[in-house]
Amino acid sequence: MMLVRILVTGACGQIGSELVPLLRERYGKDNVIASDIVVEKLKMLSEPYEVINVLDREKLEKVIKEYDIDIIYHLAAILSAKGEENPQLCYQVNINGTYNVLEAARVGGVEKVIIPSSIAVFGPETPDNPGEITILKPRTMYGISKVFAELAGEYYYHKYGLDVRGLRFPGIISWKTPPGGGTTDYAVEVFYAAIEKGHYTYFVREDTTLPMMYMPDALKALIQLMEADNSRLRYRFYNVSGMSFSARELTEVIKKFIPYFTVEYKPDERQKIADSWPSRLDDTAAREDWDWKPDWDLERMAKDMIENLSKKLRKRV
Repeated sequence: MMLVRILVTGACGQIGSELVPLLRERYGKDNVIASDIVVEKLKMLSEPYEVINVLDREKLEKVIKEYDIDIIYHLAAILSAKGEENPQLCYQVNINGTYNVLEAARVGGVEKVIIPSSIAVFGPETPDNPGEITILKPRTMYGISKVFAELAGEYYYHKYGLDVRGLRFPGIISWKTPPGGGTTDYAVEVFYAAIEKGHYTYFVREDTTLPMMYMPDALKALIQLMEADNSRLRYRFYNVSGMSFSARELTEVIKKFIPYFTVEYKPDERQKIADSWPSRLDDTAAREDWDWKPDWDLERMAKDMIENLSKKLRKRV
């Protein structure tokens, strides 16, 4: 196993809170430094940690130098739905913050920066099942910020030799952490509601179909891409996906385990965002270039979600 020092920004978010323990298990506890803006949440991840606002480049540079960081997982971001509520904050955190991380990495001699991108980079003009090279004309500030991250990452790679890599994630589903303000949050919220109330009101139509991924697959992809031989990589940012399903199909699967579960569909402003994204992603390049392959399908994921979330919520279904 490679000996590296890793810094994770946004470590207390949905992905970071599960990625940090996995990285520590793999690379050693003292070699993975968690960072976020809320010290109380960082304490739950345990030391080593640093309170870092990604808008503070001086602090970023200081921490990179102090810990001799080799790799940065840059996860700090405002998500899609929250970003539309406050596009100015989304711009600051996602664009200025990403620029700060890239600059601090360049100055500090960091070897790799891993930046999650998203299906939000796509827009209504993007063809369904897009590959890596396609039309990127998003309709949200979050999507715009992720296009910036991809293009800036390409620039820093070709201009400075900074090895920037990333994944265009679909919606991510997890039972360990609550949803964080994304458009695909219904695919997580529905499990909480099914277990706690037996009823859920979707904020999208029943035929809304989007690509999704279970958290264990997302973590696997993040680590697998980071460890991939750069000589095999045709792209800096890759599509990855686990499954695609409609809200109706998700409901039907949940009913297999919770027969009394009922739903309503009341689309709100988030429906427009969902409609602008493709219903599936072509991740052939990831499968060919670094042997990506998901482990989880819809039914297996739903069963695991219900079993674990029921224990977490102390509810019998």
